[in-house]
This record gives sequence, structure tokens and C-alpha cells, in this order.
Amino acid sequence: MNMEILLTIMGLAVLDTLSPTIIGVTLYLLVMEKKRLIRLLSVYLITIAILYFFLGFSLMFGITLSFDFYKELFKHQILSWAIFLIGMIMFIVSFYMPKKKATIPSVPSKKNTFTMFLLGFTTFLIEGGTAFPYFAAIGLMSTSNLTLLEWTSILGIYNIIMVLPSIILMVMYTLFGRWLHQPFRKLNDRLSKSKDSALSWVMCIVGIVLIFASLDYL
Repeated sequence: MNMEILLTIMGLAVLDTLSPTIIGVTLYLLVMEKKRLIRLLSVYLITIAILYFFLGFSLMFGITLSFDFYKELFKHQILSWAIFLIGMIMFIVSFYMPKKKATIPSVPSKKNTFTMFLLGFTTFLIEGGTAFPYFAAIGLMSTSNLTLLEWTSILGIYNIIMVLPSIILMVMYTLFGRWLHQPFRKLNDRLSKSKDSALSWVMCIVGIVLIFASLDYL
């Protein structure tokens, strides 16, 4: 496995941790939910991680089958040019993305395992269409000749990293909630009122990553 590609994918995973939706819901649950906090938040985060994993698995499996079927038609150089052009488009478009209010789904007043699953599913629908680092990572894996075991392992690690900040916040709040309750509440209020400019610079960074990752194969 190419270590440079692996480090790039892990860097994209770190970039994907900056989701205002997941962090926003996590902070809300931490400051508002007193009972069953760990179980409810765990169901929410596990739901997101599993849905993203199966999305990545489906995309990678489909891409792999396409390569096997069309390997004489679609060479890696053609795909590299496509990735390069997508990177250029994302880089340029990122400068024209309008700022908008951060989209955080409403947390149901009645919280149980099922409602947390639905909340995780809603978050996946909100974030899935704009998960540019994730799609970039899948694009890089698809051109790296990875085995099934390698890319499924990377997908699993990627999704763990993606929800890791929320896990860290949960552990911190469980240990030091008495001191962190007020700061977390203020951070939650600030996040819910903030303008979401993350999408524009995420697109910019991912565009740059795609451009440089494809240069060697053009």
C-alpha cells in the first residue's frame, strides 16, 4: 500500500471531522440530555458511521466492478484526468460558495434508541451529498489498486476518525461535565447561530488534494 496515498486519505478523514452537523447534535445532547446520554449518543454516532461505511463500500464495490468490466476502455490515465478536472472545478467553485446558516437537524424531544437512529439517518442524508473529503478518499482508493481487505479497513478507520471528535467530547463531558457544561452550552449556542463557511474551504482543500494526487498519473 502506498503510504503517501494512505496519509492523504487519513488527512481527508481528519478534514471530515469538522462537520458542524455531527458536532452540533453532539453538543446539544451533551448539554440537554441527563439520562442515558452515552447510550443515546452512541446509537447516533454508530448509525452515522455504519451508513457512511456502507455508502463507501457500495461506491468502491461499484467502481471496482466497473474497472473489471471496462478495463480496456477506461484506463487509469483517463480517470486521473477526470479526477484532476473535478479537483480544478471544486477549487474554483469554492471561492463562489455563499455562506449559509449551519444546518443542524432538530433533536426530537422524546429520545430513545429508535429516534437516535432516525436522527443519525437524517444527519447522513444532510451530510452525505456534500461529503467531499469522503468522495475524494474513495476516488483515491479506486485508483490505488488496493485489495478488498485494504480498502474496507481504510473505510472503517476513516469512519471512526470522522466521529472521533464527538466521542472525545462525550468522554470529556462524562469525566468533567461539572466544569464543561457551561462552556459546551455556549459553544452549542454559537454553533447553531453561526454561518456555515466550512463547505467552501473544504471544497477548496479537497480540490487541491485531488489535483496533486492525480498529477503523477496524467
